[in-house]
Amino acid sequence: MLSEKEIAKKLLAINAIKLQPESPFTWASGRKSPIYCDNRMTLSHPAIRNDIKTTLAESARTAFGEFDLVAGVATAGIPHGVLVAEALDLPFIYVRSSTKKHGARNRIEGDPTQGDKCLVVEDLISTGGSCLEAVDVLREAEYDVAGVIAIFTYGFEDAKSNFAKNNCEFRTISNYKALLSAALEMDYLTEDQLESLSEWSQNPIAWSDSFEK
Repeated sequence: MLSEKEIAKKLLAINAIKLQPESPFTWASGRKSPIYCDNRMTLSHPAIRNDIKTTLAESARTAFGEFDLVAGVATAGIPHGVLVAEALDLPFIYVRSSTKKHGARNRIEGDPTQGDKCLVVEDLISTGGSCLEAVDVLREAEYDVAGVIAIFTYGFEDAKSNFAKNNCEFRTISNYKALLSAALEMDYLTEDQLESLSEWSQNPIAWSDSFEK
């Protein structure tokens, strides 16, 4: 099982995470951000994919104990959820972002009879909104949600608050703090860039607003 910093280094090495404080990305919300995270990149790198699979699986067992089913959050959580289910030799289901418009009109795909207590797998935790929506869907279907495991989190207070309000525990195998430490060790950042990135994590809205002025 790899450490948070080791996972961060691997994500940086394959550009699954990019840091551009001087030329920020624009998120779907319209906000400017110095970081872009695309954990789907890891699927194309077998050695890193295996490290993440193993670390997710072992971290989930350590954090949440026993569960008998793995549920992925569509869409990015599906492949990593399958990998975790395979590592633990457990059944897998996934939660759609919306109800299927044809056929059986399912929101949850897979065989619902294969377990009651499930681990939810997501790729990235930002504010937790889409993931917690999936948790609600599973609970409404009378699944016992053990918790959520994800690859990376920005560490926003909103996420911690949202998960607490929904009485749902979550863990990640890497995070923004570990990322900045890893990036410095890899000479990926200058001290000025680190300062800007630290300011963003403390107040991303103000950082975005100031950048746009």
